[in-house]
Amino acid sequence: MFYNLLQSEDLQNWLVEHGLYPLVMVMYQLEFRAFFAVVVSFLFVLLFGRRTIRFLLRQKIGDAPEFYHADLNKLMSSKAATPTMGGVLICVSILATVLLLADMTERYVHLALIVLLWLAVVGGADDWLKLTSARRNPGAREGLYAWEKLLFQLGIGAIAGFFLFRHGFGDDVTRVLNLPFQRTYVPGTGGFVLEESVLLLGLIPFLIISTFLIAGTSNAVNLTDGMDGLAGGIMAVAAFGMMVLCFVAGDPQTAQTLMFPHISGGRELMVVSGAMAGACLGFLWFNCAPAQVFMGDTGSLPLGGLLAYIAIAIRQEILLLIIGIIFFMEMASVILQVGYFKFTGGRRIFRCSPIHHHFHLGGWSEQQVVTRFWLLAVIFTMLALVSLKLR
Repeated sequence: MFYNLLQSEDLQNWLVEHGLYPLVMVMYQLEFRAFFAVVVSFLFVLLFGRRTIRFLLRQKIGDAPEFYHADLNKLMSSKAATPTMGGVLICVSILATVLLLADMTERYVHLALIVLLWLAVVGGADDWLKLTSARRNPGAREGLYAWEKLLFQLGIGAIAGFFLFRHGFGDDVTRVLNLPFQRTYVPGTGGFVLEESVLLLGLIPFLIISTFLIAGTSNAVNLTDGMDGLAGGIMAVAAFGMMVLCFVAGDPQTAQTLMFPHISGGRELMVVSGAMAGACLGFLWFNCAPAQVFMGDTGSLPLGGLLAYIAIAIRQEILLLIIGIIFFMEMASVILQVGYFKFTGGRRIFRCSPIHHHFHLGGWSEQQVVTRFWLLAVIFTMLALVSLKLR
């Protein structure tokens, strides 16, 4: 919003007259706004973090995690009554920062905020129903039903996919399925001429990918949010990786040099990614061990959905699977555990799922699990970025 106000000629003339124009010229630089978004979002969470925690404590919105494993319940017993729904702080921080620093005429930004708010409301409703059921009335429903939550996740995935496809209609590159090591453009042509081998998606395949990737990533981040600082730290790393991809996608010269899909509107998603990274770093201030607050579904669902949306918008679904490999590993462990348990009549692959609990029960301390998963997230994000040169 502030960025859009600077487009006013009257304001520009006033700034010139008062000698202030040179001070705000940096706002026209995308890279500055993106990294400034990291700082603003981080400071926003720090500023309102303690107030939010006190409010949640007064409302008695505390988490009491229970697991189908006695040993794990003992290990996690110290987390009882820790306030949750801290994700509202993350979402408000991202929203405020994007409104302040992003170009609000860009439709990619509009869709990003819709995805964020939609899933924040779904996650917030689930948290609220779950955490207040005991004091509302006996037998009150504890959270949204699984099918309700999934329906809303699939719904926003389909809506976002439809409008992304429609917004880019007429520009073939917005429908490219970008594969690792594959050149998007013909080298040496001096322009954006697509390689013949590039696969272009029709509406139905595009919708299928966007629907299930947004819903799947949203759930994957939710499953990862089971230890102090785990989901927030990995999400911060992933968001920084997505910032780089958004810059490459949005800058025509860099995209052409790297034979990378050039999505002009993807430039502003760098600001959204920066806001997400800063909010997650700020949240880690309060969520690192021992956690003072949990993000809950209010934070994990929108963060996962927003990350997937950005990847789809800049045509980097495959690289998302690499950058977010920890998230998808967590989700895969749950699917394998449940499937194997039912198929074998009670046998398990892991001690407990998601897989971070498997390592915890295996003797790793919670801090060891979190730190090692962070390190893996950094390594795989670097691998994803290195692959940009291997085309």
